Amino acid sequence: MPQLGLLPKRAWAALFSQLLRPPPSACTQAVRGHSQVAESVLTSQLKPHQETPNFIIKTPKGTRDFSPQQMVVREKILDVVVSCFKRHGAQGLDTPAFELKEMLTENYGENSGLIYDLKDQGGELLSLRYDLTVPFARYLAMNKLKKMKRYHVGKVWRRESPAIVQGRYREFCQCDFDIAGQFDPMIPDAECLKIICEILSGLQLGNFLIKMPWTDVRHEMVTKKGLAPEVADRIGDYVQCHGGVSLVEQLFQDPRLSQNKQALEGLRDLKLLFEYLTLFGITDKISFDLSLARGLDYYTGVIYEAVLLQTPAQAEEEPLNVGSVAAGGRYDELVAMFDPKGHKVPCVGLSIGVERIFYIVEQRMKALGEKIRATETQVFVATPQKNFLQERLKLIAELWDAGIKAEMPYKNNPKLLSQLHYCENTGIPLVVIIGEQELKEGVVKIRSVASRGEVAVKREDLVTEIQKRLSES
Repeated sequence: MPQLGLLPKRAWAALFSQLLRPPPSACTQAVRGHSQVAESVLTSQLKPHQETPNFIIKTPKGTRDFSPQQMVVREKILDVVVSCFKRHGAQGLDTPAFELKEMLTENYGENSGLIYDLKDQGGELLSLRYDLTVPFARYLAMNKLKKMKRYHVGKVWRRESPAIVQGRYREFCQCDFDIAGQFDPMIPDAECLKIICEILSGLQLGNFLIKMPWTDVRHEMVTKKGLAPEVADRIGDYVQCHGGVSLVEQLFQDPRLSQNKQALEGLRDLKLLFEYLTLFGITDKISFDLSLARGLDYYTGVIYEAVLLQTPAQAEEEPLNVGSVAAGGRYDELVAMFDPKGHKVPCVGLSIGVERIFYIVEQRMKALGEKIRATETQVFVATPQKNFLQERLKLIAELWDAGIKAEMPYKNNPKLLSQLHYCENTGIPLVVIIGEQELKEGVVKIRSVASRGEVAVKREDLVTEIQKRLSES
């Protein structure tokens, strides 16, 4: 059991030294007076300059604070995201906020200039992580893992020009889901697309579309499958013209493609992916987009981005343009870059754009005038009379021990009207009231804040009655 001291050790020592010290003589009093003057002068010299600061108090560019009300919204968004990740069997993982600089700069292509480097402190050269993907690959290689399904929620940093009006920041949160390991083709890829659909549907953001870029499909067919560039371009023409599920069947019917072994192999992969997407019931959300390209060097296969077709704003408002709200792709060679022997661990994953989603949800709530409770308090313990602090402490301890979220005022003699107003303003649904009459009769009153109705219950039945009322609300 932890030991609680009423006074710090130094305070006890000072107290005892005062008690044991003999009465001072006139001489010692005079000396002490001079020493106290000197101490006062020294103390005044050591105190910091008490003037108004000459700098502007603000957050750094591209960052922001989140109020308690905003944190409620963010936590609800993250709960939807993480619950989906767990539903698909992912394990949680966390990595340091900074990595060795050399492990980051080689993997982001032209975006390497956006990495935040930390000042050299006479040791290792470090940089703040740019995303959660490279640290995951480093973790796999360092621990010699060949298979893992993980999720990671954490902050990342990028030195780009922020566009705060569109939910873009220099410091922001990412929510990643990745599947690492050698598996049969397109099964993990299809699951990642399914997860994006589940999350965006669960957040009720409106209609969305996941775009798969032909540029990366073409690159994979030419470099890995050995397909002639002109044949790949022929496929690209079909994709640009049609797209969707019907695309694959039309490509199979093309006489020039059907006679090419490599083309047929690539088409079989595409067909397999769409078969899985059809079984998942999400093909209406998938489309090819020739214009889509991502600037990270570690992608090796098909990549995808999810964009909102429209936001659920009011009819008279203009749609919010925030770009993609989720993205991902396949990176089969990244782990090998960290492995001393170059062992490959194929990976595919996705990242949810929490900041942009939060921006959309926040704007929607402002437009609808929705109020947000900053706390989850269910019961407030109040009293109409003085000197009832001990009884309130007993009551609230019972509620806490029963798992009930409860508050009470930090005053010996609070006014009842102020306590009730607090409950109304913060949205607390129930008030437990105890006073002299209730204590004498062995009861407490339960007050509904919404209806203002009160009922007396036996003191021993309080927890059961509160739990019953909360379950019915």
